[in-house]
This record gives sequence, structure tokens and C-alpha cells, in this order.
Amino acid sequence: MSTTAIEHNLSSLQAFGDHPLDVRETDHYREEYIQTFVQKWDAIIDWDARSRTEGSFFVDHLKQRGAHKVLDVATGTGFHSVRLMNAGFDVVSADGSAQMLFKAFENGKRYGQVLRTVQADWRWLNRDIHGKFDAVVCLGNSFTHLFNENDRRKALAEFYAVLRHDGVLILDQRNYDAIVDRGYSSKHIYYYCGENVSVQPTHVDEGLARFEYGFPDGAKFHLNMFPLRKTYTQRLLREVGFQRVDTYGDFQETYRDHEPDFFIHVAEKRYRGEEPST
Repeated sequence: MSTTAIEHNLSSLQAFGDHPLDVRETDHYREEYIQTFVQKWDAIIDWDARSRTEGSFFVDHLKQRGAHKVLDVATGTGFHSVRLMNAGFDVVSADGSAQMLFKAFENGKRYGQVLRTVQADWRWLNRDIHGKFDAVVCLGNSFTHLFNENDRRKALAEFYAVLRHDGVLILDQRNYDAIVDRGYSSKHIYYYCGENVSVQPTHVDEGLARFEYGFPDGAKFHLNMFPLRKTYTQRLLREVGFQRVDTYGDFQETYRDHEPDFFIHVAEKRYRGEEPST
């Protein structure tokens, strides 16, 4: 095998070392989203199917609150940035992965949109992102890449700070409560809609959910994520300063906690003081 071929082969491998279950670090996401994985990411999502299943949920919530300027902090390959731009929002697209942003920009052009992309680490978001936004969206289970509680608090504080006084944060996560307590059972209806792609955990404990993504050509990739509990996430949002947190299960307002595949938290910054006594 030539040196060039060897280098290409190595560049297509994720780096988890000899003990992948011990890899529980926030910064490791940079080693996970390698080019070969990013190129296959849209096969997991299936843009058309996901558009149908989530409907206008995010657009409706943003419009109900009068939002116009939106910061998509987990752009990935650009699905939500493009959808929001098509709906008339002014969007800035940020991600920690340069590979993801490159793919997102390509996807945007394919759908007739020119994305304004910024590579930014959430923990220093306001260093790299300037101005205030009506809304921040952090979607695609991305927040679970943060393994350290200080990192989670710092990221949420940065989201809070970049919002206008009456802004809103929309953040989603897998239903890790059900996965940890009951085992994995996903309908694959709402988020990962791609056909002939397998998504399943290979290890779950209170500090790690390791997922495997398998493709028809035999390629397999992994992501190590922190299994956030729903009430824990709600508490962090409130402790950072968000005044109201409404949580939806698979886009529904009412649900049984073990049933949804995903939770979507809608957190409002608008200050709600005590009602004056009469």
C-alpha cells in the first residue's frame, strides 16, 4: 500500500484508542466527526423524511415569539439552518467542527442558500459570535457532547448571554432516561430517518452512551455522548437564568416520560417577576 493510501486510510478512522469506553471528554468530538463520517451524515438524517416528521414545530415556536435573528449553534450539515432560512429567518450557522461547516455550506448552496458559517466552541461562543440574537437553537442531540458539568453550565451561560432580553433557546436531547432505565428502543421516526442505516448504543451507563452508526457499505462509526437526564437539563437551564422551560416529547406537549425518542426544551429568557399583590 502506498504512503498516500495509508495516510488516507488513517484519516478515515476515528481515534478512540485502546479503551473507547474511557473516552469521556468534551473536546473529543473533534476526533469523532472525521471527513468520512461527515460525508455520510445526511444518509442518517434523510432531509426530506425529517422535514415531514418534524413539520413546522421549530418555525412555529420561533414565529410565535417574534424571533427573526437566529443562531444555530449546532449546525451539523446544515439541515435546520437551511430550513429556517427558507422560512425567512436571518440565520448565523455555527459549529465546532470545520468538517461539518464545510458540508453545511455545500448543502446550503444545493438548496439555494448561502450560509454564514462560523466555527465556534460553545464555551467561548461570545468571543467568536458578535451581536445579539432573538433565538438560539441547539439541535440534533448535540448538547450531549459535553461531558463536564462546568462545560455544560458555561455553554448554557454563553447561549443565555448571546440572546436578547426576551430571547429563547431551543435545545433537544435523546430520551436518555428511557435508554438508561429501560433499554434502547427507538422508533427512528422523527430524527434519524435514513433507511438502511443502523443507529444503536453499544454501551450505556450513567456517564456514557456510546452509539454505533452502521451503513450499507459496511462502514461503522461511533459517538461517545453523555446521557443527560431530562430533569437535570431542565434544572441547569433554570439555574443559568432561563425563566420558563417547557419540554416536549417528540414534538408533542403531552407524553409519558418513557415514550418519546427525543425531548425538546424551549427555554425563555424573558424575566418573569412575581405578580404584584393586589
